[in-house]
Amino acid sequence: MADISRPSTSPGASPLFLREDEIRRGVELLYFGYTRLTNAIDQVLARQGLGRAHHRALYFIARQPDLTVGELLRLLAITKQSLGRVLKELHERDMVITRPGQVDRRQKLLRLTEKGAALEADLFAQLQEKLSAAYVSAGQESVTGFWHVLEGLVPESDRQMVFDLRKDRD
Repeated sequence: MADISRPSTSPGASPLFLREDEIRRGVELLYFGYTRLTNAIDQVLARQGLGRAHHRALYFIARQPDLTVGELLRLLAITKQSLGRVLKELHERDMVITRPGQVDRRQKLLRLTEKGAALEADLFAQLQEKLSAAYVSAGQESVTGFWHVLEGLVPESDRQMVFDLRKDRD
């Protein structure tokens, strides 16, 4: 397989990669990369009066139809009040529906409506385009390393939750 990656504009990490300068470089790259990645979708969301919290809710509900409100709360790591506001707005815009759980009728199971699924798919396509270009540029080994670094940022107590998102998707 041919290596289709291009050299990075950043110098490689120093062998002293735990020095303050190296850590600050990583923080800066995370900040600027994430900002640029989400800039286009922020504009789409803003035109609809929505924000990143709405996008994250749409994303995870799309990933796991019939997700419970409690599970979504844990995934997003936001307050119950904040999630309530986000879900209320998504319901009012006909993007999310809830139905009672089959075993426990008190549970609220979340699903995207056709309108919600269309918006989530559009937003994901924009993210996919940008991430795919960055992945191709970096190459497979770099992408794997990037994933390892990000996984290292996830607290041990949350790693199973993150791993469970991958089930039946690979």
